[in-house]
Amino acid sequence: MRTLFHLPISPYCRKVRLVLGEKRLPFEAIIERVWEVRPEFLAMNPAGQVPVLVEDNGLIVPDSHVICEYLEEAYSDTPLLGRTLAERVEVRRLVAWFDGYFAEKVTNRFIGERVMKRLSGRGNPDGTVLREGYAAMKPNLKYVNHLAENRNWLAGNFLSLADFAAAAHLSSLDFIGDIDWSRIPAVRDWYARMKSRPCFRPLLTDRVAGITPPDYYANLDF
Repeated sequence: MRTLFHLPISPYCRKVRLVLGEKRLPFEAIIERVWEVRPEFLAMNPAGQVPVLVEDNGLIVPDSHVICEYLEEAYSDTPLLGRTLAERVEVRRLVAWFDGYFAEKVTNRFIGERVMKRLSGRGNPDGTVLREGYAAMKPNLKYVNHLAENRNWLAGNFLSLADFAAAAHLSSLDFIGDIDWSRIPAVRDWYARMKSRPCFRPLLTDRVAGITPPDYYANLDF
């Protein structure tokens, strides 16, 4: 059985789970508590980070970017990068923006402080880091709202990896109740479409010890 080592709240892991689901590739999900630094896991990925995908044939594929590129090449029946060079550039640009810039400025601050510190026993959230995250969230979500207002999907007229990367980050933030959807109505409508896809259902049932998601988290109509 194909196996994915992951953390439920990680946006990078969520992105891979969504892509696997969209491509209808069955897999077993195993939670890897990376702070335990298991030697067996380090042997698979010396970086000690999730996600890590292990194929049926034993091929080990680490890192969400590498995994998604691999899945696109190996299972091309459901293409998620676009068909033209220009489309692929725009999809990759947005994926890099969400997984890089948006993650650094917003997602990692909230998930790191509110969730990872709790799970790994590293103390209480740093208020300064959270305030910086809130300050960065407004302009960056405004940009995402602009994309959602002017395109059918975030990268253009087609569903792509950019949508799954964005949904992974926003669903992680939504899980801990840190998004005011009323301020970004176009994103809310786009996200409702994403939540309605079959590949999204497992994310809506995720639970993390000590954290209760908002009542609307799993609702398709929110």
